[in-house]
Amino acid sequence: MNTKTFLEQLENRAYDELLVDLYEDASLLDYQYQRYAEACKKFIELYGEGDFELYSAAGRSEVGGNHTDHQHGRVCAASINLDAIGFVRRQEGTIKVVSDAFDIPEIALDDLTKKDDEEGTSAALIRGVVSKLKELGYKIGGFEAFITSDVLVGAGLSSSAAFEDIIGTIIDGLYNDMKIDMVTIAKVGQYAENVYFGKPCGLMDQCACAVGGLIAIDFKDPEAPVVHPVDVDFGEFGYSLCILDAKGSHANLTPEYAAIPTEMKEVASFFGKDVLREVSKQDVLDHMNEIRVQFGDRAFLRAYHFFNENDRVPHLVDALEAHDVDTFLKLIKESGDSSYKVLQNVYPSSDPKNQSLSIALTLTEEILGDHGVCRVHGGGFAGTIQAFVKDDFVGEYKKEIEKYFGEGSCHVLKIRKYGGKKVLA
Repeated sequence: MNTKTFLEQLENRAYDELLVDLYEDASLLDYQYQRYAEACKKFIELYGEGDFELYSAAGRSEVGGNHTDHQHGRVCAASINLDAIGFVRRQEGTIKVVSDAFDIPEIALDDLTKKDDEEGTSAALIRGVVSKLKELGYKIGGFEAFITSDVLVGAGLSSSAAFEDIIGTIIDGLYNDMKIDMVTIAKVGQYAENVYFGKPCGLMDQCACAVGGLIAIDFKDPEAPVVHPVDVDFGEFGYSLCILDAKGSHANLTPEYAAIPTEMKEVASFFGKDVLREVSKQDVLDHMNEIRVQFGDRAFLRAYHFFNENDRVPHLVDALEAHDVDTFLKLIKESGDSSYKVLQNVYPSSDPKNQSLSIALTLTEEILGDHGVCRVHGGGFAGTIQAFVKDDFVGEYKKEIEKYFGEGSCHVLKIRKYGGKKVLA
């Protein structure tokens, strides 16, 4: 595609069908046309007019399996219609990326070794992705790109995973004819984040961003997780996914997050195991009093949450595949109740005066009534909640909840069927 031609076609609204297919929401057309036009113009400003290719990688939302992956459990996750898009052109020998306002240093392909001084940077993610693809035997090559993302940062929607996945998808499209399966792209992104970026993470984020749609992942063998695409069109269910920013701060919450896997692993250690997936619920119940004495009541409760939440995921997937919306919503509510009451990750025990998520959940339940369900989103303690809301009630929910949390705090999303994708050649 030529930049001049593309801008003319955008002006003539030639991409309605493509954009609705990609983003699942006709009300976003004006926004996406403007976004794509601005990105194309920025690409021209950086690299000049001419041919280009266009790529996308989605953000993601956890649907089920709250705090199960670190115990080698099961999760269900979904790609959403917020994404990173990349305008890309081949070039020899180097990779040059500008990502929104970040001018990332150029990377030479003749040296893809890990650089300690790059840890924690976007350059490390790019270098790690390309290095791993090369190691796996795929073709690699240079490119210049402008990437822009509307995946919300700090909302549990995985902006970093979307970035990793779009880099892998670009290499796939430019040099491998889009023949690399998206689970491999996800694993490569995880490798880049773990090894080159220096941040331990599971595979849920990268998989959901790359594979697209709804997926289930079983981490029983964390070296070879089983990824199962849930082949349903969620748009047919008549519900939208809303993410509400409850305006709580994540500052000083690291000990709260760390205590969850620590306490779960303490219970596992009682049985000589490393993680709870290697222990049975009945064994924990049979030894409840000893566990309470040795590790405390909360550790027992958090282990109990793991077993029920881990068992809930396959039932949630079955409900989706059977198009049983009522059961799906019932299980989402059960998951949320367990996170709130048993896992206890809705507010920090170290700061009980600040309970923004508790307020968000309480008000959301009252506003929704029988028009949807809600639960804590992601790690918890602060940040966002998730609500599945009937399409015909979304406007009312957004209007009412934003009275309390401010205009723009409720993000109405759709689950999209695409993860990593070449949009235009």
